[in-house]
Amino acid sequence: MKILLSAFFLLFAALDIQSQSLYIKTFGRSTDKPVIYLHGGPGYNCVNFEATTAQLLANQGFFVIVYDRRGEGRSIDPSAKFTFQQTFDDLNEILKTYQIKKCHLIGHSFGGIVATLYAEAFPDKIQSIFLVGAPVSLQTSFKHIRATCMKIYQDKNDSINLKYIHMLAKMDTNSLEYSSYCFMHAMQNGFYTPKNPTPAAKVVYSRFKTDTLLTKHAAKMTYEGPQGFWKNEHYTTIDLTEKLKGLIRDQIKIYGLYGKEDGLYAAQQINDLQKIIGLQNLKYFDNCSHNVFVDQQEDFLKTMIDWTPGRK
Repeated sequence: MKILLSAFFLLFAALDIQSQSLYIKTFGRSTDKPVIYLHGGPGYNCVNFEATTAQLLANQGFFVIVYDRRGEGRSIDPSAKFTFQQTFDDLNEILKTYQIKKCHLIGHSFGGIVATLYAEAFPDKIQSIFLVGAPVSLQTSFKHIRATCMKIYQDKNDSINLKYIHMLAKMDTNSLEYSSYCFMHAMQNGFYTPKNPTPAAKVVYSRFKTDTLLTKHAAKMTYEGPQGFWKNEHYTTIDLTEKLKGLIRDQIKIYGLYGKEDGLYAAQQINDLQKIIGLQNLKYFDNCSHNVFVDQQEDFLKTMIDWTPGRK
């Protein structure tokens, strides 16, 4: 797909919200279709999307806003509450600052939970939400991760890790420790990256070794975010199924973009989501894992254009 090159301005802002600066960066013209990227985590940042895809999306006629949530990434705030309400307040302030009445939300991973809950709370401010590698039921994902890892360790006759998986099965599945260990095994077994990335994806991933922004922040996680959201919101037990159904009934547009090699989700989970939002509203990409906007960047951009017709 040919990327149209036009004259766009790039605006960086450290937005002062509730007397605390959030790291925010915008791409494109403020008169174009507004879209806000919500990063994963908790405890992560927006750099993967910011450094690889934000400008390309802006080139397609979007006003793209990326930011690190309060107390996460580069939005340092020792007094951050790590609640959905505070996150919603910050989003509302961002919309107010940039004079945006309604926007599209791209919710990547945990950001998809934020997008769904925000759309439920403020449907009048939403044009559509895009769930990108986002969980619907974290507990279902944890079960899938455990089962898949067990099969891998059995095939390798890896008695040490099999022991850990059996120990994991006896833990409190609602605990932060349980979720952390599940994600650790997922990462250890390459669940976040495609086994056979496309040539285009290889080019983008090569930048992770040289791009200063990516080398400094792409692998950086903080503990305060997951600890705070678990304590205040019990986020590891969240199931969005009924909330998504409610948004559909309220005629909120919901789209899904997932990778077939995303080890966090079984194919059945994607099928279940498809039944909720509609066959035509979900893309399930080959040679693609968790970072859809990197693994299938061209198709990601094309899909965003196709699913958001019109200027605003």
